Amino acid sequence: MKLCIVVTHLLGTGHLRRAAVLGRAAASAGVDVTILSGGMPVTGLETGNARLVQLPPLRSDGVDFSTLLDDTGTPASDAYKTQRSDRLAQEITAFAPDVLLTELYPFGRRGLAHEFTTAIQTARGLPRPAAVAASIRDILAPPSKPKRVVQTEAVLAEYYDAVLVHSDPDVVPLSASWPVSPFLQERLRYTGFVAPAAPSGESGIAGQGDILVSAGGGAVGRNLFEKAVQAARLMPGQKFRLLVGGQDAEVVRASLIAEAPDNVTVEGLRPDFRNLLACAACSLSLCGYNTAMDILQTGVPALFVPFDDGNEVEQTLRARCLSQLTGIDMMIGAEITAQSLAARLGALCATQRRPVSSHQFDGAMRSIEFLEDLAHARAA
Repeated sequence: MKLCIVVTHLLGTGHLRRAAVLGRAAASAGVDVTILSGGMPVTGLETGNARLVQLPPLRSDGVDFSTLLDDTGTPASDAYKTQRSDRLAQEITAFAPDVLLTELYPFGRRGLAHEFTTAIQTARGLPRPAAVAASIRDILAPPSKPKRVVQTEAVLAEYYDAVLVHSDPDVVPLSASWPVSPFLQERLRYTGFVAPAAPSGESGIAGQGDILVSAGGGAVGRNLFEKAVQAARLMPGQKFRLLVGGQDAEVVRASLIAEAPDNVTVEGLRPDFRNLLACAACSLSLCGYNTAMDILQTGVPALFVPFDDGNEVEQTLRARCLSQLTGIDMMIGAEITAQSLAARLGALCATQRRPVSSHQFDGAMRSIEFLEDLAHARAA
């Protein structure tokens, strides 16, 4: 089977990293994989034997997803967007996939509808038309208007064979964030969660027993780090370790180091992050999909502070679902004080460690099985 994944991350890196996990798993199973990435380049991305093609990149203007910026940081011109669409068509025509998988679209990325449609129509127009499926996380941005649901289902009806939902419906069903009609229900395929293999959690690594504070590799999270430093002053006997990434990471790290007390270590992102998390006393983080998977897989006590700028609700909905599990708590960023944060973290550090989750984490391989079924059905 030949699989083409089309993905554009605009703010954080979660969409691309999930696509990379899928691509890596598919390639390890003998699938010929091409990932067409339309977001900003991400260093250190592990794609295994999957081929990664970088399109002319776009990013959002902060949380303003209606304004897309090019690689120079200026609003993307129509010519630039056409260049992206043309490149998509060229790559798909040359690769000739059996299955085209679109990350998030048509449930999101409506501002890129033209290029996704170009990709789909190109794949459908091949001498041997490709099957088409959508890849979505557990929680979506709820539709702001009823017509969004109608428009999404119209696109699904015209082009799509299935929708892969990377979740365990017993933990986070799609209906928690998106209306699931009988039409949509027929096309849903719950794959389980998509995550790398569980970390070993070996002992002896720097940071064992710390409160680990992280915000992924995207462009948000500075406020969380600053609140963590304030809480650390009230917990002098507990070590904190802040892992700071993003485009302005060096500036943010320098600022945090200047104000941090002695029990705080500030570092860049670490390749052994997941092993470190498994050895931490507690995790303090946002609640993106990939971070949530790490928390569930390691069993570490965790406090989620979901990203909610610009009326974003995805992480809040996910955090509410997961906070029903033992050893997981949540706080709303605007309500946090140094005292309240220190109290919550102290309580979690004293919590008996949660057993490693038994929820479905074979989502990558199950996704490949679903996609192979689609390819066979299309070829029949």
